[in-house]
Amino acid sequence: MRIDKYLWAVRQFKTRTSATDKVRDGKVEIGGVAVKPSREVKVGEEVVIRKGGSLISLEVLALPKSRVGAKLVEDYMKDTTPVAEREKAMAIREAQRSSTFLQGRPTKKARRDWRKFME
Repeated sequence: MRIDKYLWAVRQFKTRTSATDKVRDGKVEIGGVAVKPSREVKVGEEVVIRKGGSLISLEVLALPKSRVGAKLVEDYMKDTTPVAEREKAMAIREAQRSSTFLQGRPTKKARRDWRKFME
């Protein structure tokens, strides 16, 4: 099975196109080497994905026929991501969530304060 199709099938990416793009951009490695989307993945290989500033490590347990349900993902891959990387990902997510730019449309008062600051 192709690596891009595998990552899509085990729900690491929402679409197969996004999985292909990430693999093509060199964000996916097998055995420490960046791979192409057409690379065949084998059972027992370690796959490392760079997502949002952190690394996700997966071990291939089996190859699914097609995209699997969320409850069945555990049968096809094992998450071997170190605890330090998980904490790093959580910190990045929390920082993005608390950012003031992601709060939606600014209020009238916020716009006035922003203009006053910029002048």
